Amino acid sequence: MCLQLALAAQQQQLGSSLLPSAWNILHFTPGSLPWILEASLYRKLSQGPKHRARANVSAGKFIYQPSTMKILSYFLIYRRFLLIVLTPLLLLPLPLIIKTKEAECAYTLFVVAIFWLTEALPLAVSALLPAFMFPLFGIMASKQVASAYFKDFHLLLIGVICLATSIEKWNFHKRVALRMVMLVGVNPAWLTLGFMVSCAFLSMWLSNTSAAAMVMPIVEAVAQQITKAEAEADAMDMSFSNGSINPALELDENIGESENSDWKEKEKQVNGYDNGVSSTMCTIGKENEKEKEQNLPPAETGRKSGEDKHNGIFKVMCLCVAYSASIGGLTTITGTSTNLIFTEHFNTRYPDCQCINFGSWFVLSIPITVIILLLSWVWLQWLFLGFDFKNMFKCGKKKTAREKASAQVIQEEYKKLGPISYPEIVTFVLFVLMTLLWFTREPGFIPGWSSLFPKYKGYATDSTTALVIGLLFFIIPAKTLSRTSNGETTVFGYTPLITWKEFQSCMPWEIAILVGGGFALADGCEVSKLSEWVASKLTPLGSLPLWLVILISCLIVTSVTEVASNPATITIFLPILSPLAEAIHVNPLFILIPATLCTSFAFLLPVANPANAIVFSYGHLTVMDMVKAGLGINIIGVAVVMLAIMTWIVPMFDLYTYPSWAPHTPSTNSTGL
Repeated sequence: MCLQLALAAQQQQLGSSLLPSAWNILHFTPGSLPWILEASLYRKLSQGPKHRARANVSAGKFIYQPSTMKILSYFLIYRRFLLIVLTPLLLLPLPLIIKTKEAECAYTLFVVAIFWLTEALPLAVSALLPAFMFPLFGIMASKQVASAYFKDFHLLLIGVICLATSIEKWNFHKRVALRMVMLVGVNPAWLTLGFMVSCAFLSMWLSNTSAAAMVMPIVEAVAQQITKAEAEADAMDMSFSNGSINPALELDENIGESENSDWKEKEKQVNGYDNGVSSTMCTIGKENEKEKEQNLPPAETGRKSGEDKHNGIFKVMCLCVAYSASIGGLTTITGTSTNLIFTEHFNTRYPDCQCINFGSWFVLSIPITVIILLLSWVWLQWLFLGFDFKNMFKCGKKKTAREKASAQVIQEEYKKLGPISYPEIVTFVLFVLMTLLWFTREPGFIPGWSSLFPKYKGYATDSTTALVIGLLFFIIPAKTLSRTSNGETTVFGYTPLITWKEFQSCMPWEIAILVGGGFALADGCEVSKLSEWVASKLTPLGSLPLWLVILISCLIVTSVTEVASNPATITIFLPILSPLAEAIHVNPLFILIPATLCTSFAFLLPVANPANAIVFSYGHLTVMDMVKAGLGINIIGVAVVMLAIMTWIVPMFDLYTYPSWAPHTPSTNSTGL
């Protein structure tokens, strides 16, 4: 009791900033303790366990040590460091006890996978771990591991980034996006679809992150202009309702007088003129509030509902950009890093199969992309705005203020770009040329241009085309000679369409190293026979129906990619799913294609992929908005992929037949189709 009084007195003298209360004594240092504690409590705390226990009792069980919350905060601050240190140590018994190459390779795989999933280290840094762990374990020589870090994939990536750099530098992407939106119109539903189509188209050729970053400022400008136009329309409606320019002024005045008389009568009751008790007064007050809300002028009611509708429109437009950026990347091999990783892994593991190229992937994925895009559009419209088919397809109806504002913003943004420039034309020509060369290399139904080199069949790949076109961006000048009004020729300094510095700023080096680490892990699994061991353990899954095996793999991949990066997810699962297909004696494409597509379905959280994070940063969305909408998109995506792999993709690759290019392993497969 004396201690509490002394603490209270000391607190009054020193102020709350120095001595907040006795309960905060845990956070004090010895020098900041009051003199009374210096004399008694602190002396006992420093004399040993017995005296410390007595001090705890005398001080109301106060303990002079860091609090539990403080310890937890230290763990949170250093959790990445602890994870980096403890993960290798806790997994160390695996190679020490089993002492086989399979166990040593599995140890490396688990450490890298955990670091990728948790991102305790940067993805590229974690991808470098096999470069020194495999030589130390005697699995692969350092030269062999190093060769895995630069493959044909990296050459393809370099060529594609050259194109993307030129598109971004000369604002060609903005012209394409605005033109597409202008084509579909300014009705909110059609405007949303226009943004989705333009963002998905850009994502086919650029990274998903770049596509979202390009389109989102246009969406934000349209949203702000809509808000401004609707505010002006609301102000006009309010002026009409107040009777300032209302033809039915007399009627408004009569209504206002009757409302005022009713209000005065109720005010008498509230002030106690009718001798009501206080509870009655409170009840009447609440009723008045309800009646006040119900008797709002039509313009005020419309304004509130309009605000809710604005929020819904902003959410739909933001989500459509985030989701269409990921959906559009499914369409082409170069559209997203997961497709590139799959292609390189597949061609490396099954070199005799030449069925996966730019053209074949585009044919199998374009229906999937279109269906998911349309269903996602319908889902977002229904979820946030409701889907009014009657107004959407009604012809000749008058444009609202919102639609006029949207059209004005889009047209102004397009006018700012001016006429199409020479660098834009060259970029567009090279883009079309690259696409045509990709499609016509080995179209399948007719001989492609690669047949012109029969002696070197298989030598030229999609990366060959990408590098040839990419090199032209460093050669073709960005400016042409021009003539002045005097007829003289103006000579500009030679500057190519892109420079090496600009290319470096766009090149995703982290993805390049990450993919190299995945290839190194895959090679290590093959050399150490770990993949064969995994295949033998997965053989019992052959008793399950094939559609169920595919569905399970899709759901697992979709769940993991929500909390891990897409490239890391596909890099981890490809070496597992390939032996699974071989073990159950099923065409590997039957499992690998759906898993690769589902890796891009990271729609639930803002941190699931960079496109989501960019859109979320604009402040129009909450986490629950994204979870609610993303769950539906995930279900739609998995369902469409399952439909595709069981229907139109089957005849393209003869999926029901186990191919000759895949390893033939003993199997007891009884998979039901």
